[in-house]
Amino acid sequence: MIIGSAASWLDRFRGFDERLLPRIVHYVKVVSTLLGDNPHEDDITLNLISRLCLDAEAREVFEYFEYQFEPDRIDEHGVAKSLGKIDMAAHVSFDRKTYLAYECKRLNVSAKNSIASLATPYVKEGVHRFIAEQYLEDLPLGCMLGYVLDGQITNADAKVRAAMTKHAPNVASDGSLGSIPTIPGARRFSSRHTRKLSGAEIELRHALVACK
Repeated sequence: MIIGSAASWLDRFRGFDERLLPRIVHYVKVVSTLLGDNPHEDDITLNLISRLCLDAEAREVFEYFEYQFEPDRIDEHGVAKSLGKIDMAAHVSFDRKTYLAYECKRLNVSAKNSIASLATPYVKEGVHRFIAEQYLEDLPLGCMLGYVLDGQITNADAKVRAAMTKHAPNVASDGSLGSIPTIPGARRFSSRHTRKLSGAEIELRHALVACK
């Protein structure tokens, strides 16, 4: 459970993400190689989590990792209702209300004689879930993880930013939210959005990770 204001947790969650991402970058390449061409995002995520759960550096930051985590909300009758499933939840403690959420999407996927960027689904089926408060309703920060299957992260970054501008205008990005350290094998940026129900702002940390 979050104790104190959500804003006071921002720096902590940013720090958690910074420490975990190098391990994510490492294992995404490992599992993508094992899974072959055009692996499904769920297969990448499941195999990623299985390795993070055994990784000593990752376990220094998080208690445990959960695939397809399903948070809930208690209604006025005391009945728990699902808020949907999160691709990967990195739990800070054994309190299920305190976690860092990662929504995972494929990018630059091989199609018939072409490459499908899938940048629009990244926004509409990923970013929008945070904005719509489908989950992570009480936490100030969420993470988007883009699996760039062809390894062309510069191209993927341009397509995702264009899709963000068109489908999910942000009120601030990058420098105004603090520095985003560079991590080899990934392209990173941040965005801040107004949530539809509460009107509160949420910061999203984006990491586009090369699978090759």
